Amino acid sequence: MTPAAAHRLGVILIAVTAVLWGTSGTAATFAPQVGPLAIGAAALGIGGLLQGLISIGAQRRAAPRLRAHAGVVAIGALTVAIYPLAFYSSMRYAGVAVGTVISLASAPLASGLLDRFIDHRRLGPWWTAAAGMGVVGSVLLCLSRGGDDAAGPGRAVLGVLLGLVAGATYAAYSWAAHRLIDAGIDRAASMGSVFGIGGLLLMPMLALTGAPILAGPGNLAVAAYMALVPMFLGYVLFGMGLVRVPASTATTVTLLEPAVSALLAVTVVGERLGARGWTGMAIIAAVLIVLAAEPGSDKAGPVPGGAAQEVAVP
Repeated sequence: MTPAAAHRLGVILIAVTAVLWGTSGTAATFAPQVGPLAIGAAALGIGGLLQGLISIGAQRRAAPRLRAHAGVVAIGALTVAIYPLAFYSSMRYAGVAVGTVISLASAPLASGLLDRFIDHRRLGPWWTAAAGMGVVGSVLLCLSRGGDDAAGPGRAVLGVLLGLVAGATYAAYSWAAHRLIDAGIDRAASMGSVFGIGGLLLMPMLALTGAPILAGPGNLAVAAYMALVPMFLGYVLFGMGLVRVPASTATTVTLLEPAVSALLAVTVVGERLGARGWTGMAIIAAVLIVLAAEPGSDKAGPVPGGAAQEVAVP
């Protein structure tokens, strides 16, 4: 596979991931009795543990390299644990639309700063344009649905702040996973260690807040879906995509998530989406085209491990 083809495949894999993630907000509405901390801890905690368990062999083989990069692993695991708590709390306080948009719109900006100032990666005009388009599209989505948010000003501000925390931590664990992969550590070992430890860190929170999940089969089904599909399967695909594209590109592609979330809100939840919302969705779709057609995509970097790495299963 040529570098350019690998880049395009990475964009596609992360776009599929974003679609899966976009279902999580709607899924959470089917378990209103379950608090955001419990939902977040169950979704990414269980999903993270599963990733860690299925990659035990890869982690053992990569143990010396993982120990050599223990600081990066720790940063990734800690931010994995913080992200879902901030993300689902943001949606609970500011509303699903605003929480999703703030979290995802701020992530590529934070990721770009990490790439630029820590990895000294030059961010080209195509990435800058794509990030700007994504932010504009997300803001339009936010404005189109913000009128449905019944939260008070104080709760909304708290929700926005939590969304910024979610965006920053999402960018940080994306950077950590990509840094490990770039260091020559197998993708399965990199993702499994970061998400496995992050999942363990979330278990005390799940024990403290998760009782409502067991209160009925509906709540349990929602928690199981969120853990197995958006979180477990989604992050497996996300890891495969990170092998092929920079973290800044990955977080920009995931701006597709708020568009999916808005579409599901209209078709499933019954919310209304005006002209600004549909315009925002179109702009976010154009972001994917810009990133896939980026002239410098063949310089995104080789696939670690060559062809064998491409078919590795975490």
